[in-house]
Amino acid sequence: MVALAASRKYYPIDSVSYLNVNDDMEPTVNLANTTVHAPVLLREAVEHLDVRSGLVYVDATAGEGGHSLALLQASAPSGRVLGIDKDPLSLARAKKRLEPFGNRFTPAAGNYADIYCIAQNYKYPSANGILIDLGLSSWQLEFSGAGFSFQRDEPLDMRFERSGSSPTASNLINSVSEEELIRILFDFGEEPKARLIAKSIVQSRSKYPINTTGQLLNLLNAIPGIGRGRKSHPATRTFQAFRIAINQELANLRVGIEGAISLLQSSGRLAIISYHSLEDRLVKQTFSRESTDCICDKTIPLCVCNHKAIIRMVNRRIITPTSIEVQSNPRSRSARMRVIEKI
Repeated sequence: MVALAASRKYYPIDSVSYLNVNDDMEPTVNLANTTVHAPVLLREAVEHLDVRSGLVYVDATAGEGGHSLALLQASAPSGRVLGIDKDPLSLARAKKRLEPFGNRFTPAAGNYADIYCIAQNYKYPSANGILIDLGLSSWQLEFSGAGFSFQRDEPLDMRFERSGSSPTASNLINSVSEEELIRILFDFGEEPKARLIAKSIVQSRSKYPINTTGQLLNLLNAIPGIGRGRKSHPATRTFQAFRIAINQELANLRVGIEGAISLLQSSGRLAIISYHSLEDRLVKQTFSRESTDCICDKTIPLCVCNHKAIIRMVNRRIITPTSIEVQSNPRSRSARMRVIEKI
């Protein structure tokens, strides 16, 4: 159960069946027999966002609508949710899934880095709560055909938005210099074997282009010692690095946090769920800076930055999935959630 204040009406959230029946005849949405992405930290997100009936929320990475559904249920009967996603296929699935909620859910195509402008365009001048889940959905990994996963042989695309002419992961892998490959693998994948992998890529692409996930995986499997001592698959960091580089994920996150804080009303909350140390470190550093009055170098005796805190930390300790959630959804094991409240 999500613990909500006694002054609010409780609306149950069933994270397995997405079944909701209440006294106000809120629409029943039952997707128990449909293959959908299991939203991570669902109950924790609703609880820490302090979701209330009738208020306004933004699911900035709506995906297939799992978190949006929970926000709609908890804010019933009149709360509204703006669902933003840059993957048009995922957004279409969310829109179809949440049709029973009528105009309480507004789907918006776009990048959460543009959250403030998108919200204004859709007549959401401010928000009481915002959620950003930085993970990929099960559908994107398994059925999108974009090459996000090394579990199947697919074209090396990795773009969230594939309608334009932006470069694919294959374009990048087959064109940039060896030094640039090293930088990408180290900076975005924290891959200790970055130099060996980059060298192997350059040698291989001189004979034939690397165009599929299978080709890249075979190349990685031939490198001695890669992944040794890790719990994750040896290819995980390399695939992560190229996906982050292609989609400019860290740059978007930095801008998206700023836009989200600007969009929040006073006392509104922002929750961010990250899945690897690069994301979490950026979120932690940004939240720490914006919750501190003075950010001058500690060696300076007097403050010259004139910086004022605009947020406060809601959780000092990172919120992680329960052992039960990890058991039922192993992909949630690396999830970390941080929450702030606007002053």
